[in-house]
Amino acid sequence: MNNRGFCRFYKNLYFGDSVKKHNTVKWKLYHGAGQLKIYVITRPFADGDQLDIMHCAFLKQPYYRQHPVMVYGIAGSYDEAIDLVIKISDEAAECGMTGQLLEYLEGNV
Repeated sequence: MNNRGFCRFYKNLYFGDSVKKHNTVKWKLYHGAGQLKIYVITRPFADGDQLDIMHCAFLKQPYYRQHPVMVYGIAGSYDEAIDLVIKISDEAAECGMTGQLLEYLEGNV
């Protein structure tokens, strides 16, 4: 088995207010350990400039060991994940990049 994790993390990772012990949560996501109330904001699978929100249980699938997903944010609920996406969208708009979320995030790497 290789040492690749199930995900990669954005340099300026966004966290929801309810997420505590950031390093522990990241470690568990990277190693595919289960967490009941964690949602991640990721790069989309389809082409486009939007973001996907998924429960972290999806990251435990073997596919992600070979194809780690980029995680831009970690939230404690689906609603909190939506709030983080809105925050990212607002920040992008302030920089004149309305609707260009991935370009905004990747420009801030």
